[in-house]
Amino acid sequence: MHKVTTRLVRENQAIAIEDLTVRNMLKNHSLARAISDAAWSELRRMLEYKTAWHGREILLVDRWFPSSKLCSTPGCAHMNEKMPLNVWTWTCPSCGAVHDRDVNAAKTILAAGLAER
Repeated sequence: MHKVTTRLVRENQAIAIEDLTVRNMLKNHSLARAISDAAWSELRRMLEYKTAWHGREILLVDRWFPSSKLCSTPGCAHMNEKMPLNVWTWTCPSCGAVHDRDVNAAKTILAAGLAER
């Protein structure tokens, strides 16, 4: 984790992440083990102190931001009403773009973080 966070901080001027409450997410018994194994809290802690050391910026996006449901295509910004956790890819009804859920969320989180700057 140290190597990954160091590389991220050295290669980027700003890093955008969701402000998740990991403690509350661990209460979901079907996801708790996977979340604990991923060590999200530790990843965030490392990113925070390393961005401070290197003079970089960490951009926190609100935990309620609809990152998975919002189309990341420039100029579209269509938002789906519901998106169950078992949906991994979806097609935007407005622009027709096909999105991978995680890649789309990463793009919208970055855009939201940069917009709040």
